[in-house]
Amino acid sequence: MDVVSDAIFAAHLGHPRFHRVRTRGSWCARQDAYEGAGFHVVLKGGCSLLTDGGTAVSLGVGDAVLLPHGTGHVLADSPVDAEVAARTAVPFTRWLAESEAAESAAGPPDREGTELLSGTYWLDCSRTHPLMAELPEVVRLPARVGGHRELRAAIDLLAGELDQVRPGSCMALPNLLDLLLVYMIRAWMEESEGGTWPGALGDPVTAAALRAMHSHPAARWSNDLLAAEAGVSRPTLARRFTARVGRPPMAYLAWWRVVLAAGMLRDTTQTLAAIAGRVGYGSPYALSHAFTREFGVTPGRYRARAAERSASAAGSR
Repeated sequence: MDVVSDAIFAAHLGHPRFHRVRTRGSWCARQDAYEGAGFHVVLKGGCSLLTDGGTAVSLGVGDAVLLPHGTGHVLADSPVDAEVAARTAVPFTRWLAESEAAESAAGPPDREGTELLSGTYWLDCSRTHPLMAELPEVVRLPARVGGHRELRAAIDLLAGELDQVRPGSCMALPNLLDLLLVYMIRAWMEESEGGTWPGALGDPVTAAALRAMHSHPAARWSNDLLAAEAGVSRPTLARRFTARVGRPPMAYLAWWRVVLAAGMLRDTTQTLAAIAGRVGYGSPYALSHAFTREFGVTPGRYRARAAERSASAAGSR
C-alpha cells in the first residue's frame, strides 16, 4: 500500500452513499455537519455552495467539490448569504425527496435545470491520517480542459453508469465512487502549494522511508534500515523526515502500527495476538500497552465500541 491509499483505507468505512439529483427553478438545501466526507459533481447547469465556515464556491458544469471533513453547508441555485440560507434552506434529505417527486411528475428532464451527483463517504474520524486531516474545508476541482484527466474520466464513467442500469452496475458504482475520492485527493495534492504531505511525498528521501514503512509495517525497521532504504545517512533521514512529517521516523511507524491494529480490530475477528504479529509487535501485551496509550482505551473496548457504532450506523441508513 502507498501512503495515500493507506490514509484513505485507515478511515474509510463501508460503501459510499450517493444521489443523482435533477432540479429546476429556485431551490436551497442544507446539509448538516456529519462524520465523513462529502462531494458534489455538477453534471448539468450550475449552483452555489456556502459552508458553515463562510466559504462560498460557485460551481459550473463538470466542476467537482470535496468536503473532506463533513462540513455543514448549503447548496442553492444561486449565491446566498448565511442569513438567506438560514431562512430558506430545507433539509438536504427533504430536498432530495422533493426533487425526485418533481422529476417524476414533470417527465423528461428540463434542459435548463441543474443535475448533480452528490454523495458521502462514511469515515472513522478517530483514526484520521494527518494527510486527510490536512485537507482544507473545501477542495474545489474546476473542469479545466486537460486538467486531472483521471478525475474527469471517473466522472464521465459515473455519469454513464447512472444513465442506465446495466449488468454489474451494483459493483461498478461503489468502486467508481471510491476511485472518485482517490482522484479528488490526488488532484488536491498536485495543486497544493506548501502543504505538509504533498511536500513529504514529493521529497524522495521522506517518500522512500514512508513507502518502506507502509509496504511492510511489521518489518523490524530501525532508523539505520530506513536510511538505507532512502539511500542517505541516518542523521539526514531523521532531519528531513521529521521536518516534513512532523515526527521522527520511528515515532511515525509506532503510530501507524496502532492505527493499522485499530482497523483490524474493527474490521476482522482476529485475536489480539494475531493482530500484534501483523503490525510488528512481539506480544499482545506490548500492542495493548501501545494501543491504550495512543487511543485512551483498551483494544477490547475499542473493538466493542466499533461494533456498536457500526450497528448504529447500519440501522440509520
